[in-house]
Amino acid sequence: MLPARTLGTAAAAVLAAALAVPALTTPARADDRPTAVVSLGDSAISGEGAGDYEAGTNGEGGNWCHRSPHALIHQTRLADKAVNLACSGANAANVSLADTTHHTEGSQARRLVQVATENRVTAVVLQVGANDDPDFTDTIIDCVLKWFNPFGSDCSSALRGQWPGRLSAMAPRIEAAVADVKSAMRQAGYADDDYRFVLTSYSSPLTEKMNPTTHGFDGCPLRLTDAKWARTEAVPELTGALRGVATRAGVSFLDFGRATEGREACSGTRDSEWQNRLMVDPQALVSGGLDAIGVHMAQQSFHPNARGHAQLGRCVAEFVNSDADAAACLIGGDGNLHSVA
Repeated sequence: MLPARTLGTAAAAVLAAALAVPALTTPARADDRPTAVVSLGDSAISGEGAGDYEAGTNGEGGNWCHRSPHALIHQTRLADKAVNLACSGANAANVSLADTTHHTEGSQARRLVQVATENRVTAVVLQVGANDDPDFTDTIIDCVLKWFNPFGSDCSSALRGQWPGRLSAMAPRIEAAVADVKSAMRQAGYADDDYRFVLTSYSSPLTEKMNPTTHGFDGCPLRLTDAKWARTEAVPELTGALRGVATRAGVSFLDFGRATEGREACSGTRDSEWQNRLMVDPQALVSGGLDAIGVHMAQQSFHPNARGHAQLGRCVAEFVNSDADAAACLIGGDGNLHSVA
């Protein structure tokens, strides 16, 4: 019979040997969910202006989100699926996790939770801000009305002084929306580095480089001085404000500011342009009824058309596939948009 000390020593050796054997582990289950890229935001990314709007978003029951199958997110071809949660007219609060309703639809971030649970989201693209303090729609309407009064003042003289304050007020709203999108993805089980989060700016729909005599009757009823201010001051300043948001929030930034340069409304022929001119669509009465009377009949105006969305989607895809944290979409020698770091 072995002494107790010997037995204790042997038992300790056996235990140490057992602990030294690697534990058997179950292999991690492969994530077999379909991959998806998701867009959130307003009309500039929903597909407004690209046509062929999804049933239920063309005014039916008060839903004027105008989501199009031609929207840029569908042109990226970055994943098995492209999910468009953006809605025309949306602002930062409509993107956030807040209890909000816009065009009959609730929070985009809340719906993102379900999308990101059912799919393996690889990229989220957000374009929002124009409908917050910058108030693009009313601003353009005001500038159009100024054109109809040749004896009055232009719109840019007053806006030039207001614009910096509007952008300063907008920025924290966008930062809060970005934070809520990140929170939504965490609720769905994602770490911040599990997917690419891209915030974009906006492209200029107009240019002062139009026919000085006929541009108003060609579908661009704005004064050339106002169009120049929009292209050379308002849009670049908005871009700078959104770039600051992206930097502070730690997300990627893609600059659309010059994406449609030379292809703006009234800059060439309708077949060559990537932005819509002023459009009044009587067909909106068919799907939206009397609710269409007014701004909804013209809400496709001055938005990227299907050609524009195809090019923007191409650039987004290049950017997401790169390792750059920031880039700009610029027209290359081949006539297409490219992501330039």
